[in-house]
Amino acid sequence: MTSSLYFPLLLFDLSFLSLSPSLPQCHTSEFGNSKGLLLVSSWLLPPGMLRTLRSKSGPSSSIIFPAFCIAAIALLFFFASLISTNPVSSPKAIESVTKSENNDQNRHEQFLYWGNRIDCPGKHCESCEGLGHQESSLRCALEEAMFLKRTFVMPSRMCINPIHNKKGILRRSNTANSEETWASKSCSMDSLYDMDLISDTVPVILDNSKPWYQVLTTTMKLGARGVAHVERIKALLGDYDAIHVRRGDKIKTRKDRFGVNRTLHPHLDRDTRPEFILHRIEKWVPPGRTLFIASNERMPGFFSPLSVRYKLAYSSNYSHILDPVIGNNYQLFMVERLIMMGAKKFIRTFKEEDTYLSLTDDPKKNSKLWKMPVSTMDEDGKQTL
Repeated sequence: MTSSLYFPLLLFDLSFLSLSPSLPQCHTSEFGNSKGLLLVSSWLLPPGMLRTLRSKSGPSSSIIFPAFCIAAIALLFFFASLISTNPVSSPKAIESVTKSENNDQNRHEQFLYWGNRIDCPGKHCESCEGLGHQESSLRCALEEAMFLKRTFVMPSRMCINPIHNKKGILRRSNTANSEETWASKSCSMDSLYDMDLISDTVPVILDNSKPWYQVLTTTMKLGARGVAHVERIKALLGDYDAIHVRRGDKIKTRKDRFGVNRTLHPHLDRDTRPEFILHRIEKWVPPGRTLFIASNERMPGFFSPLSVRYKLAYSSNYSHILDPVIGNNYQLFMVERLIMMGAKKFIRTFKEEDTYLSLTDDPKKNSKLWKMPVSTMDEDGKQTL
C-alpha cells in the first residue's frame, strides 16, 4: 500500500515542477490579485473544495489560499523526500537491489576447502576415526567457515571405520556372524546430512559438485587463457573418456636384507601396464571410444597397445594450444586434471573411494608395509616384510 500511495504523489510533484497547464492531472485556476498561474493537483483537492475556492474572490480568500498552497507544497516535498530515502519501496526496486547483491556475492564469493576427508588434515589422515570424531571435525570446519564468512567445500564422502561397521549390531541373532561387516567403506555426506538445511546457516557445496568444478576452472593461476584452452581441447576431443595412470615414483622398489625387491604398491606396476588396463576397463569403456590418457610414464609409446580398442589422445597432441600457457609440469597436470574431470567416465589410478573407478585396488595411502611386487594375475602378492 505504501508504494501505491507514493507513486501518484511523485507524479504530481514532477508535473508541478514542470508548470505545464496541459497535464490532465492538474487544474489551472486564477484567484483574486494573483499575478501567476498556480497548478493544484486534483489528487490533493476534492472537486467541492476546488469549486469553493474558485467562487471566493474576497480578501479572505486571498489569504487562505496561499496558506493552503504552502501547506500542499510542504506535503509534496515531505512525501517526495520519503520516496528518495526509501528506494526499495517498490517491488521492482527490491528485485533490482536483490539481484545486485546476489551478483556481488557471486563475484566475490570465497571458499574454505577442508580437504578430501573431514578428519584430515590432522593426525588421523592415515586412519579412519569414528563418527563422533569426524563430526567434531565437521563442526570445527563449519564454525571456521561461518567465522570467515566463506562457503564451506565439504568432502563428498565420509570414511567408515571397520571397527564400527559390523553387521552384528543390526542383525542380532544366534546365526549372525559378529565379524561380518558391511561392504561399503565410506558413505556420501549427503546421505547423512541435509545440505540445504546446513546451508541455511553456513553455505555448503560438495567437493565433487559442479559448482566446485567451476570454481577450480575459473580460479586457476593460468588465467582466462588457460581455461579457454582447456575448453578448446575438450571441444576437440568431443565425447571422450579419460584415465589417469600414475607410475614413475609410485612403482619404485627397494631391496630388503635378503636382496628381494619390495614396494608399497605391490599391484600398481602390473595393473598400469597396457594389457592389464585393457582387461580392467573393458567393462567401463566400450571399444571405439576416445580415451584421453594423463600419465607420468616417460617411455614413448608405452600405451600404444591400447590403440587396438580405443582412439588415444594425450596432452602432447595439443602442444600447439598449450605451449603458450604451460611453463612446468604442475601447470600441465592442472590442465590435464580439468580435461579428465570433463570426461564422460574418469578412471583414476588408485581406489580412493568406493564409488570411484580405478585401475588398481591398491590404496593410495597404505600402512607402510613393503611387499613383493605382483607381476601376473596368478600371484597373490601377500608376502610382507
